[in-house]
Amino acid sequence: MTMSPKSFPIKNWSQDDQPREKLRDKGPLSLSDSELIAILIGSGWVQESAVDLSKRILASVDHDLQNLGKLSTVHLMTFKGIGEAKAIKIAAAMELSRRRRETDPKKLDKINTSRSVFEIMNPLLGHLSHEEFWVLYLNNSNKILAKTQMSKGGMTSTTVDVRIVMKQALEHSATAIVLVHNHPSGSLHPSKSDTQLTEKFKLAAESLDIKVLDHIIVTEKNYFSFADESLL
Repeated sequence: MTMSPKSFPIKNWSQDDQPREKLRDKGPLSLSDSELIAILIGSGWVQESAVDLSKRILASVDHDLQNLGKLSTVHLMTFKGIGEAKAIKIAAAMELSRRRRETDPKKLDKINTSRSVFEIMNPLLGHLSHEEFWVLYLNNSNKILAKTQMSKGGMTSTTVDVRIVMKQALEHSATAIVLVHNHPSGSLHPSKSDTQLTEKFKLAAESLDIKVLDHIIVTEKNYFSFADESLL
């Protein structure tokens, strides 16, 4: 006879099936995504266990944790059984995951290829729903002296002051820069304004004997390189 979550809550499950005990005894790799989320939220509601509630939330984003990380606390609270406290716990866990990727010890601090720029900047920009413009300031060895957010805009555009970027390049004693911005739409095609801005930076940098090595457009899963496409 199959019993409903209402009459058979998680605390009454076999210990092997209880997420917290399973993590303790077998390690985190033994748990599914829904079981890990169930640990975060702690409980379900009268008609649904924490695991089943977590499965429902994951199903709404096609079981894609990247998409789960994009859900706002307000959106999470639309699920029956998820209040503000639970929504905040999920959002906090997703942000910790993003920050862990950003500080991964494998993260490169030297620019060798356009791919290396993408690997450094994707954790910062790939998941955003608005555009941001960043600049990487490099030394003679192409090591990163600083990476700086220069502007934050809307869903389709952002503006940046070329003079401020060049001023900071001189302050960092940078010999080269890499321009980076994201396209929340997922499009890898540079806009007309992207191309014009790249040329504007190139001309300004040349007058200061600074190289613009690349302009990278970042999306959630891929990137476009002006240098790779011979547009610099």
